[in-house]
Amino acid sequence: MSMRASVRGGRTRVRIRVRGTVQGVGFRPYVYRLAGELGLGGFVLNDARGVVAEVEGVDTAVEAFMARLGPEAPPLAVVEAVASEARPACGEHRFAIRESPLGETPDAPVTPDTAVCGDCLRELRDPADRRFRYPFINCTNCGPRFTIVRGVPYDRPLTTMAGFAMCPACRAEYEDPTDRRFHAQPNACPDCGPSLALVGEAGAGAGDAALAGAVAALWRGQILAVKGIGGYHLACRADDEQAVATLRARKHREEKPFALMAPSPEAAETLVCLEAPERELLGSLARPIVLAPRRRDAPVALSVAPGAPELGVMLPYSPVHHLLMADIGKPLVMTSGNLSDEPIAFDDADAMDRLRGIADLFLVHDRPIHIRTDDSVARALPLPTVLRRSRGYVPASLALPDGGTPRPVLACGAELKSTFCVAKGERAWVSHHIGDLENYETLRSFTDGIGHFQRLFAVTPEVVAHDLHPEYLSTKYALECDGVELVGVQHHHAHLAACLAEHGETTPALGAIFDGTGYGTDGTVWGGEFLFGNARNFARVGTLVRVPLPGGAAAIRQPWRMACAWLWAALGDAPALPAALAGAVSPRAWSQIGRLITTGTASPMTSSMGRLCDAVGALCGLRANVTYEGQAAIELEAACDPSEHGAYEMPLTALDAMAVIDPRPAISQVTADMAAGVGVGVIAARFHNALARATVDMCSEQAAAHGTERVVLSGGVFQNRRLLESVSAGLGAAGLRVLVPARLPVNDGAIAYGQAAVAAAIMRAR
Repeated sequence: MSMRASVRGGRTRVRIRVRGTVQGVGFRPYVYRLAGELGLGGFVLNDARGVVAEVEGVDTAVEAFMARLGPEAPPLAVVEAVASEARPACGEHRFAIRESPLGETPDAPVTPDTAVCGDCLRELRDPADRRFRYPFINCTNCGPRFTIVRGVPYDRPLTTMAGFAMCPACRAEYEDPTDRRFHAQPNACPDCGPSLALVGEAGAGAGDAALAGAVAALWRGQILAVKGIGGYHLACRADDEQAVATLRARKHREEKPFALMAPSPEAAETLVCLEAPERELLGSLARPIVLAPRRRDAPVALSVAPGAPELGVMLPYSPVHHLLMADIGKPLVMTSGNLSDEPIAFDDADAMDRLRGIADLFLVHDRPIHIRTDDSVARALPLPTVLRRSRGYVPASLALPDGGTPRPVLACGAELKSTFCVAKGERAWVSHHIGDLENYETLRSFTDGIGHFQRLFAVTPEVVAHDLHPEYLSTKYALECDGVELVGVQHHHAHLAACLAEHGETTPALGAIFDGTGYGTDGTVWGGEFLFGNARNFARVGTLVRVPLPGGAAAIRQPWRMACAWLWAALGDAPALPAALAGAVSPRAWSQIGRLITTGTASPMTSSMGRLCDAVGALCGLRANVTYEGQAAIELEAACDPSEHGAYEMPLTALDAMAVIDPRPAISQVTADMAAGVGVGVIAARFHNALARATVDMCSEQAAAHGTERVVLSGGVFQNRRLLESVSAGLGAAGLRVLVPARLPVNDGAIAYGQAAVAAAIMRAR
């Protein structure tokens, strides 16, 4: 970096602005120490847009400062840009850290919550340290941030730690630029900071006594509510079948897998098979729940994850978790503190009210949580991807390519796995996981979150993007916004645009977008789509053969309805009730659904790939009815025989001038194999192999026809590890470059960012 600086008596002075994630990560003390090492005078401060510094000294020292400023930044800092300008030298020899100015418009990124660092863990375990076993130990390099921030600049008065006055020892650390806790906003100790309590048992006590009582309750098989970083967990021993079953019954969560917390990486390896990328992800600063293949001999109750091929495992990330896990010494179920389909509880009074019928005891603390944040879920193989982006990742911004958005945008996302996104300039902030917008509590979390993000990042939307589905609550919210321009974005186009924007791509590419349902531009229910385009526009160039969706949304909960629809399509006549479904479906109900299919009553046409997978799962007798979306497909994947390499027929044809994948021959073969007594594992594998090959063939044909070598794979169906791995490998072998969401979910959690990218592209094209 070259500059012309003002010189006074052989001294140079430069004003520097640093943009990026540089607040709350020890950047100012780092600048202070670097300036001191080089003998420079001046100052550094936080403002609403990042960090500002002025340094003065001899030319060579100033040049060395500029050269080292970015490369040697603290581990949690992300330096996006450094701008400098000359200032008149004034003979300043001392360097100072100044207070943040007030009254400015905020524009500085807020840091995600970060797992306890190694230095703090050593102090936590050191009997000679004043923070020995202190459940709220933190420093500049770790601890809560996003969940305690009320506003920016990120200073203690604008966090939920404002009510805790630091003791003299903590104040001295906080004010010492050479200390690891300099301006660590949550800094505290047992004398002045938050404390633990155990609620629900007479004489339970506080502090270490509360922890001891909690551990004893877990050993007795009781269910414990634990207040963490972004909300409450519900915990019980993972090896206690009765405790896990009781938790399921009380939480009204029949079969959806529970997440696990392991005391150590070694303990995690007794639960799941981990490759090097999975170990790295498990121990990362974000500490997500990592999905990995379960071990057959995993020491967990059968009801932890019935029928699932993987377990979701995480390591402790807060001091409370570290202490609890060290004392219990074995894996725990650690699931979100809520009733099924409700948002996670984070407010103490609300948690006591909503969770009192589930938890036997509450391990609580008195540091308020400002915004609820679920645990993130990620997978490292076959490709690194985040499946639920929340704690540890949010609110890190994502770039908007090609100059960003000319006007501020709010994108309202989809209905399931809801997130929203605010954007201005070249940045977009995708929210934490909200959940499914199916009840008042989740909708309120959605609207409250939008307000918080708009204040935090100073975004006043002029454009609001939304899904085309008129009945989505997110769409209805958008349509009620006053004084804004509305931009409707087709669901699968948003998937394509999100992946392209994340990878910084602006030229058109082919996308295979497979999911459950999405409102199509033709009024039908899409879900097995091949699109060619970019953020600005798209064309639908291929699809799955369409069949009726008998009963609409009821077919999602009852996959046997889709089995009936696909059998009608494959056999062309009234199909008999398959023996595999006879125990779960009555002949009368089967006939009634047949009439819906033949008359078209309450049966919109769909090309949904998710519903096709559900249908095959039902035909195999795995799941006639589901307790959570995609359960039949998940169990179908789990059933696959890894040694089976055969495939059913799933040809590419044309229908109404549209290229289509036709699974009807495969459905006939599935039915014949079931009748012949072929094993379900073989049938499941042959179906997966057929679908993967048909997808590769369609992508290869359409990529060649449209002159592209890039293929996007997105949509919730690609959460299927086997399918993603097979399709990616096949496309790679065909010489095509595969793009898969990495920083955002492959499912509907990416829709809001895709909507923002589409809205920005439309505005740029005007």
